[in-house]
Amino acid sequence: MSKLSHFDKDGAAHMVDVGGKAETKREAIAGARILVSPEAFAHVKGGTAKKGDVLGVARLAGIMAAKKTPDLIPLCHPLDIAKVDVGFDLDDTAFAIDIRATVSLTGRTGVEMEALTAVSVAALTIYDMLKAVDKSMTIEAVRLLKKTGGKSGTYERNI
Repeated sequence: MSKLSHFDKDGAAHMVDVGGKAETKREAIAGARILVSPEAFAHVKGGTAKKGDVLGVARLAGIMAAKKTPDLIPLCHPLDIAKVDVGFDLDDTAFAIDIRATVSLTGRTGVEMEALTAVSVAALTIYDMLKAVDKSMTIEAVRLLKKTGGKSGTYERNI
């Protein structure tokens, strides 16, 4: 088992010193899924939700969330993010919306938490936009799909 880097020798939480790390191109891709009712799904597909463009608002929320990650996750570093992309795929069979976020930068630490935060907040925003017609929505499968760069190299989830 690897040593957990967010704890000092006495077991106290601390922010990792990344000052000595080399800057590398880093990218992380995360995914999430939200299951909705057929009625809510129809509103998303038809653009008829009372609160407006569900996926457009969720996309902006995900982008904003990636940029605010250090304000939400205590030991995350503020990062100079180069790009955040949030996209959606609609699964007509399962009445599900698959969310994917890609975050990239050139820096000393990775952007996995930013990508995971982006998909989580995008899913929560979809819930908020549709809760008037479906309170039983389920957010699931929040996960890191891929990360590149840094000392540990590439990780790709085996699906």
